[in-house]
This record gives sequence, structure tokens and C-alpha cells, in this order.
Amino acid sequence: MIKESVKYLKDKYKETNKRFLGIDFGTVNIGLAISDVSRTIASPYKTLKNKSYSLLFKEFDEIINEMDIGAIIIGLPLQMNGEEGDTATKVRNFKTELENRFSNIDILLSDERLTSSISEKMLIREFDLSRQKRKQVIDKLSASYILQNVLDNMNF
Repeated sequence: MIKESVKYLKDKYKETNKRFLGIDFGTVNIGLAISDVSRTIASPYKTLKNKSYSLLFKEFDEIINEMDIGAIIIGLPLQMNGEEGDTATKVRNFKTELENRFSNIDILLSDERLTSSISEKMLIREFDLSRQKRKQVIDKLSASYILQNVLDNMNF
């Protein structure tokens, strides 16, 4: 995410209690994280199955309304050299679909390199979770890392 985008979010939402939604997009699962109303802390929220956009968007509609979401931050999986691969193209397409459906919500991309790796290592080292249990939480934990990075940049 570029500095101008962070400044835009900070300026636009400084006088509101709108939450932000973080998304870790995957072809099988989509991890979600939600900020607190002060946009200081990102918390893992839930993991959705990526079966169809119509089902996903119905779920997003409920979350956006129930949680009073002002902006969505989607992790963009760049390669280590900064280039975009096939998954990044899928994420950009997903972002476009979200923008078409939720035109009143700010939707931005943020570099997500290594978030899944960091999340997995933490779950192994700190919590000693089995592979099966890690699979249940890795996506929403990665989404919280993506969102927390943006929140930290907004608050400094």
C-alpha cells in the first residue's frame, strides 16, 4: 500500500467509528480480520470458503452492515522480487468484483508477502498447534497481519 493511500484512509476516517475489514484471499479459503472502532487493533474474525462470489458477497454484505465497515484491505500476494504472479491477478479481479458490488466502501490492496509464513511459524512456535488446527486459523490470522500492517502505518 502506498503512503498516499494510508494518508487517504487516515484523513477520511479520523472522525468516524467505522471498522476496517482485512482479507487474505485464497482460491480455497478467504481469511477475514476486523479492526476495532478506533482502528488500532486487527483481530482474526472468520474464514470463508471460496465457492462462489454470489455466496461470498452475501456474507460480505452482512459483515459490512453488522460491523459498520468503512474500508476493506485485501492482501496482494507479490513475489519476493516485487512482481505479480497468477494469484495477484486473481486478487485484482476479486477487488474489481468487490468494487462493483460495494461501491460505497473503500477497497485497497496491501502487500502481503510472507504473512502466511509468519502466521504459520507463530502458530507452531507459540501455540504448538497441529497441522489440522493451523489450517483452521491460518487464513484469518494472515488477514489480521495484513490489516494490522495498514493500521500501524495509519497510526504512526
